[in-house]
Amino acid sequence: MSSFFSYDPLWTQTLTMPFMRNAFLAGLCIALSAGIIGYFTIARNSTFASHALAHIALPGATGAALLGVPIALGLGVFAVGGAWVIAALGKRAGEREIATGTVLAFATGLGLYFARMSSSASQQLQAILFGSILTITPDQIIGFAIFDAVLIILMCIVYRPLLFSSLDEQVAQAKGVRVGIMNALFMTILAGVITIAVPAVGTLLIFALVVTPAATSMIITDSPFKAIVMAMVLCLVSIWGGLVISTMFPAPPSFVIVTLSTLFWGIAKGVESVRNHRNGD
Repeated sequence: MSSFFSYDPLWTQTLTMPFMRNAFLAGLCIALSAGIIGYFTIARNSTFASHALAHIALPGATGAALLGVPIALGLGVFAVGGAWVIAALGKRAGEREIATGTVLAFATGLGLYFARMSSSASQQLQAILFGSILTITPDQIIGFAIFDAVLIILMCIVYRPLLFSSLDEQVAQAKGVRVGIMNALFMTILAGVITIAVPAVGTLLIFALVVTPAATSMIITDSPFKAIVMAMVLCLVSIWGGLVISTMFPAPPSFVIVTLSTLFWGIAKGVESVRNHRNGD
């Protein structure tokens, strides 16, 4: 027990090390993209899809380790491929749930099969499942930054139709919004965000970055734009706070990041419950 609560007196020096600076920069990039897509994920009732795509990317990562190619490449290919399959098979919300579950089951089995075929893939499995933000490289950060820049430009173009189709798909379709294209675009963006977020918290804890901050922000405000900005901030605070606390009291950063993100959500829910009780709801 004492080792779990041990305090590192040199934690301030650790924070200045290059690998920590890389982790903070990566956290900033991840928070920007996760905050943007998180709001739309909840608005479109696609939280299961965000969880599933992270696991669908698993065979891509283990397969990449098996073939000796970059892990990120395998993650991206399978996440985007899985997103397109789900979008193609699930034209409606109910159909998407079935398609997502089916693809998820197959991909999980395939990922475990790849891991069994190679010791290197098996060794990579824990990092893929739980993440390792402290090992992110400068080249990865550059990739994250490029992805964020493309995402922001794209959102400036499609924000209104994507938001309209997310809040009321049937009305949006009646108004001429190409809902099918918006669905495919959303799933592709979600797959991209998951690809860059997995190195930080892994496939098992992806909710902490993509869904939980957005859910917290939507409790606090009804404005879509304010909710997106607040989700970015909450995600960033969770990541940076997790890095600092896990340095002060040595613990896995992903665990602390998830704990902070969940704590913020719990506080928001508690305040909302008290407010509703006072208002007689």
